[in-house]
Amino acid sequence: MSDPAKKTILVVEDEPDIRELIRYNLEQEGFAVAEAPDGEAALAYARRTAPALVILDLMLPGADGLEICRRLRAQPETAKVAIVMLTAKAAEVDRVLGLEMGADDYVTKPFSPRELVARIRAVLRRTDAREVPRPHEVYERGRLRVDFDTYEVRLEGTPLALSLREFELLKFFVRNPNRVFDRLAILDLVWGEDTYVEPRTVDVHIRRLRQRVERDDANPTLILTVRGVGYKFDERALQP
Repeated sequence: MSDPAKKTILVVEDEPDIRELIRYNLEQEGFAVAEAPDGEAALAYARRTAPALVILDLMLPGADGLEICRRLRAQPETAKVAIVMLTAKAAEVDRVLGLEMGADDYVTKPFSPRELVARIRAVLRRTDAREVPRPHEVYERGRLRVDFDTYEVRLEGTPLALSLREFELLKFFVRNPNRVFDRLAILDLVWGEDTYVEPRTVDVHIRRLRQRVERDDANPTLILTVRGVGYKFDERALQP
């Protein structure tokens, strides 16, 4: 009986000697291994028991590996399964085609079993990282609540209708309270380094944001002007 804590690797390869070589090396590294001699058997297994990763030969009887890769990616049950293609086709066009079809990595024959295992571990680390749920991020202090996931802002319990740029600017400030930033730094960090707009654009958006979040935008207490330098967010003003 297999250890349920082990990650299962499905080896799709029509040559028994190569399947056995891969099985031996994967089992030595603590993986559980399933085998399929052709694409149809692989699809049936993957739909029934989604493996952590599929090692997929391109030259298979019946449907080839590219077609099997496409079908794995097209089915909801297997769309997120990691795929490493293993093939004698070493031309760049073949590697590019395999990756564009949805493979996560591409290993050519003849191959080093140790390199193959290392590539598999690297792919699994990447896929595991993608599956880690990101915590729901909310800033809440005094009278202000900013939900970074839903883009909702409430001030003293009242929803605020902010534009996307106003929201991004407010998010930047609440994540960096009490620090002074000049206009160019705000442009780079909020608008992005590849966006070419006038530094005065920052002033316009801060004026609009003040109209939304300040009790008196003519005498701001949250988003302060630091003369000769730039702006800072004083979160102490959020307290009653």
